[in-house]
Amino acid sequence: MKKTHIIALIFIVVAIGAIISTVYNADTYASFEEARKHPGREFHIIGELLKDKPIEERVVGNSLLLTFFMTDNQGGESMVHYQGARPQDFEKSDQVVLIGKFEGEQFIATSLLLKCPSKYNPDDLEMGDTTFSTAVQ
Repeated sequence: MKKTHIIALIFIVVAIGAIISTVYNADTYASFEEARKHPGREFHIIGELLKDKPIEERVVGNSLLLTFFMTDNQGGESMVHYQGARPQDFEKSDQVVLIGKFEGEQFIATSLLLKCPSKYNPDDLEMGDTTFSTAVQ
């Protein structure tokens, strides 16, 4: 075999491996129920914070551990552990997106994204008598 054929074969094998690993590790939106069925596999879970249940933040080792309860969009509920500080306005969030996996009966979140209520509600804005000119002189 020529060197170019060997290099081409190696390139093809690496490309196929990259495609397979990308498809296997693709992020998946799911419910807590689906994530429980596949412990160790990473999922995205969208839901709401249960504000009537305890939200605890404590120091474990040299890092913060945030523990709270959440319901997913299908109504499933789970305790969530997130290693990091409580995000600003956490309790005011409309929706929470978790990225993580189940370990035992607890969801371990590696990332936490918040969808907060809009700061600017169009009904609350008052324009008054202000007029704007877009004419170019």
